[in-house]
Amino acid sequence: MIDEIYSDAQQRMDKTINVMRDNFSKIRTGRASTSLLDHVTVDYYGSEVPLNQAANISLEDARTITIQPWEKSMVQPVEKAIMKADLGLNPSTAGQVIRVVLPPLTEDRRKDLVKVIRAEAEDGRVAIRNIRRDANSTLKELVSEKEISADDQHGGEARIQKLTDQHIERIDGLLDEKEKEIMTV
Repeated sequence: MIDEIYSDAQQRMDKTINVMRDNFSKIRTGRASTSLLDHVTVDYYGSEVPLNQAANISLEDARTITIQPWEKSMVQPVEKAIMKADLGLNPSTAGQVIRVVLPPLTEDRRKDLVKVIRAEAEDGRVAIRNIRRDANSTLKELVSEKEISADDQHGGEARIQKLTDQHIERIDGLLDEKEKEIMTV
């Protein structure tokens, strides 16, 4: 019973970390990365598809992403999709190749991005703590229903607290890593 609660909490905490990691990858650091365009969708003959299913995305250099649509007719829709994605990027077209040059980040913009990722990390910590609270309340219910003893409850709470601490450390590690990446000129 306690193991089930523990494994459920662990799965939920791991999902929280993955969501936070995905959100961090969407934050631009001044270096080009194809992952910046991961959540961009393009209208492909009436249906919305991820950009990487309608075009080849690659890095030309440290600050330039090149996008080559599979079909010539898709150049304009791809360009519009990138502009609509609200990433602050301006694509330029040369024939069938679309280039996205990432402008250098100013010091103020870097500081703003650090604030954004710190808020994102805090949201992750809150989510982890909420999962801990849910698991602990489930343990309390089991004690009140006399399905487990108070000693088992305390042991389970200690395991869940240890799990919580591990996940919050992972969040802090990811935050430090992303902060260094953003502040590196």
